[in-house]
Amino acid sequence: MTVSQQTTGRLYGVGLGPGDPELMTLRAVRAITEADVVAYHSARHGRSIARSIAAEHLRADHIEEALVYPVTTETTDHPGGYRGAIEDFYTEAAARLAAHLDAGRTVAVLAEGDPMFYGSYMHMHKRLADRYPTEVIPGVTSVSAAAARLGTPLAEGEEVLTILPGTLPEEELTARLAATDAAVVMKLGRTFPAVRRAFEASGRLPEARYVERATMAGERLGDLADTDAGSVPYFAVAVLPSRVDARPGPGPDGGGVTVVGTGPAGPLWLTPETRGALAAADDLVGYTTYLDRVPVRPGQTRHGSDNKVESERAEFALDLARRGRRVAVVSGGDPGVFAMATAVLEVASQEAYADVPVRVLPGVTAANAAAARAGAPLGHDYAAISLSDRLKPWDVIERRLAAAASADLVLALYNPGSRSRTWQVGKARDLLLEHRSPDTPVVLGRDVGGPAESVRTVRLADLDPADVDMRTILIVGSSQTRWERRGEGRSLVWTPRRYPEN
Repeated sequence: MTVSQQTTGRLYGVGLGPGDPELMTLRAVRAITEADVVAYHSARHGRSIARSIAAEHLRADHIEEALVYPVTTETTDHPGGYRGAIEDFYTEAAARLAAHLDAGRTVAVLAEGDPMFYGSYMHMHKRLADRYPTEVIPGVTSVSAAAARLGTPLAEGEEVLTILPGTLPEEELTARLAATDAAVVMKLGRTFPAVRRAFEASGRLPEARYVERATMAGERLGDLADTDAGSVPYFAVAVLPSRVDARPGPGPDGGGVTVVGTGPAGPLWLTPETRGALAAADDLVGYTTYLDRVPVRPGQTRHGSDNKVESERAEFALDLARRGRRVAVVSGGDPGVFAMATAVLEVASQEAYADVPVRVLPGVTAANAAAARAGAPLGHDYAAISLSDRLKPWDVIERRLAAAASADLVLALYNPGSRSRTWQVGKARDLLLEHRSPDTPVVLGRDVGGPAESVRTVRLADLDPADVDMRTILIVGSSQTRWERRGEGRSLVWTPRRYPEN
């Protein structure tokens, strides 16, 4: 047989599980025992956790390849820095394994946990799998092992499980912890102080558990809040278990009202903080249309109502909170912009609710959503005015429209029309034409972010009240607002940042 005809060896990425040798799969054991070469990574001290897990299956005639990292957490004088040193190491290690494979030897690369889950094997895989026959043998991850050792469900039903490296920036960790149902944060060790602060800032620290060396000698379990930062090794994880069946019952310490905005449409518009508040609530209170945007979670009670009972809804939410319930009042857009936040605070100002905690979380308001779709019409000073005369007289609206128009402000007009209010848009248009050119661009944003989204621009003189309903917001440009028609029929509306001196 010539060298060109010689059959190459086979590469195995072997998952060893979380540490207990008895948690290795039968397939993993067979791959190791049948291999000619067993390779494993280690730090410069030479001790390999992967080798220790598989030790009883190693033969005296196995060729062992210790792939020793040149640097782990310390500094390096490599011209490419840490990343350059590691890349050179992976390239050299892959070349060593390739030499065995070219010689027809079967190579088993050992990997703690699962080979494709935050493991070192994947760097060999990316460099070799396209050149040699390869099989990846999955293993039990540290995530599964931690949940098993804690004896608590990790995620149930439609809960979202988020896996996070502790090396993420602290603010990013905070946002992701606030937004998810369940989570596991890996790669602790030196990152632990920042990880703990992220749990605390996200409000999730009381739920968090700590697992160190799951299934291995020296295993340790406990509450994250009680864990000493100086004692945390790299092989430890922080766990936020499933919230299902874990909610505390009603009590005097847990009650409160959080008013949240869902943005103009569905989940893409929710902030991480709002997601977290919705997930943590015992009760959701709101207009049924807005409640339908929020995922159903086991253990939560939903209280839907009509859109015209804001005060009654606020009182109901505060009464629930006074009994110890954690209540999220769900609003569309931003709760503080013509929405539920004021309604809740008006009722909460009564003496009976003086001790009920109330907080408001911002959301994307309709004006910002429509403006972004159109371009940047709110790029300079603007005023937001509701055309609804249900809670204020029309003559007040007229005076405010006239004042804002005479000041040459861009206008964001909320609640322009409904089935019972059909004449306000025409009145507002005629009043604005006393101050603005007929060619002033007007953005009509309807159902922005929703399935029936429509965003178009018309001249102020051509604004037709029949095109406007309660799901529409109007943005009326100033004298400086530009309307550019671009290719493929698309147009952009924007207001310059600078205003002329004269």
